[in-house]
Amino acid sequence: MLKKEWVLYEDGEVLVLHKPAGIAVQNARSSQTDLEHMVLNELAQRTGGGRDIPYLGVIHRLDQPVEGILVFAKTPAAAAELNRQLQSGKMDKRYLAVTEGIPVPAEGTLVDYIKKEPRTNLSRVTDRTDRDAKRAELSYCVINSDQGEALVEIHLKTGRHHQIRVQMAHLGTPLAGDRKYGAAHEGVQLSLCAYKLRFEHPLTHKKMEFSVTPSNPHFKNLAV
Repeated sequence: MLKKEWVLYEDGEVLVLHKPAGIAVQNARSSQTDLEHMVLNELAQRTGGGRDIPYLGVIHRLDQPVEGILVFAKTPAAAAELNRQLQSGKMDKRYLAVTEGIPVPAEGTLVDYIKKEPRTNLSRVTDRTDRDAKRAELSYCVINSDQGEALVEIHLKTGRHHQIRVQMAHLGTPLAGDRKYGAAHEGVQLSLCAYKLRFEHPLTHKKMEFSVTPSNPHFKNLAV
């Protein structure tokens, strides 16, 4: 069930949500409901629950254990425009992460080539000559650090599978709680949040900006 507190903004063209950690955006297991179907069910109920399936464009995704902001399109025209912004780099996506270890230098840009391994659903940094590799770029800045951990803001410039998790681990500073990519401490929730999103409204072209505070308590240790 789609909860009202998840909705950050809605009009006839777009829906902006704060996805909690633990919910898949699409293709959840048979025993679970994903966010896409929660939204579709909500939209269908508003129109009387008829047989007509409402339109919903999934513009971008977050890994199931990651919380954060997502924008959905409610019309095909809105989806086309938002996808154009996404592909051209005009949709600005910012993340907060807690890393095990402190990145050096404290600010920088990472450019790697990432290959997804379908058998394990993991990705890894590989050589650019690998024909299955895709270029991945992000920039980061350390905001605060304490006791061997750092609060980092990340500007994602491409959208690869597990990109932030893979690139930060390759740097030697895996995300706290990310046991799949080398985090050491157990009992910590994956510390990654898509906390800020900027884009132009697909119809009015008004500049839209949304931000949230991570609910993961591990962030509070490094709050500034």
